[in-house]
Amino acid sequence: MNQAITAGDLAAKIKTIIRDVPDFPKKGIIFKDITPLLADHAAFSEMINHFSAQFKDAGITKVLGIEARGFLLAAPIALELGAGLIPVRKKGKLPYKTVAATYALEYGEDTLEMHEDAVKSGDRVLIVDDVLATGGTAAAVCTLVEKLGAEVSGIAMMIELEFLNGRAKMGDRNVYSLIKYQ
Repeated sequence: MNQAITAGDLAAKIKTIIRDVPDFPKKGIIFKDITPLLADHAAFSEMINHFSAQFKDAGITKVLGIEARGFLLAAPIALELGAGLIPVRKKGKLPYKTVAATYALEYGEDTLEMHEDAVKSGDRVLIVDDVLATGGTAAAVCTLVEKLGAEVSGIAMMIELEFLNGRAKMGDRNVYSLIKYQ
C-alpha cells in the first residue's frame, strides 16, 4: 500500500469505485455494490492493507467474516494479520456443532451461527463485514464470540450507514469503518 495515502483519501477513492444500485433489494433502498472494488486489484489491496494496519498491534488471533460479503474482506485481512479465519453463517449452513444468536430485522428476525469450537477463551477476535447498518448482525456476532469466552478486540466495517445508528448497538467496543454515509 502507498503509505502516503490517508484514510480520507482512501475512502474518497473507494467511494468512486463502489456502485450504487437503486431499488435493490427493494424499492427505496440504494444498495452499495462492492463488486467493482473487488475487481480493482490496486484499490482492493490498498483497502485490505489499510484495515490490517488498523489492527496490526491488537494481537488478533481470529478474524470472523460475516456471511457473505464479509468473507471476501475477512479472508485477506486474516492472512495479513497472521490470524485464523472463522466464517459466521446463516442458520443451517455449517456442518459441525454450532452456537447461534438470533437478532431482529425490520420485519422479523434472523439467526447466525458459528462452530462451537471456532473461538475460545484467550482469543482476540476481529469481526469483519462490508456494511454496518442497524447493527443487529454485528451485535449478534459479538454475542456469539463472548458466549464462547473470547474477546471482541475490534469490529471492522468497510461502510457505515451512520443515519441508521448501528454503532450504538456496539457499546464501547472498538468499531472502525472506512467509509461513512450520513
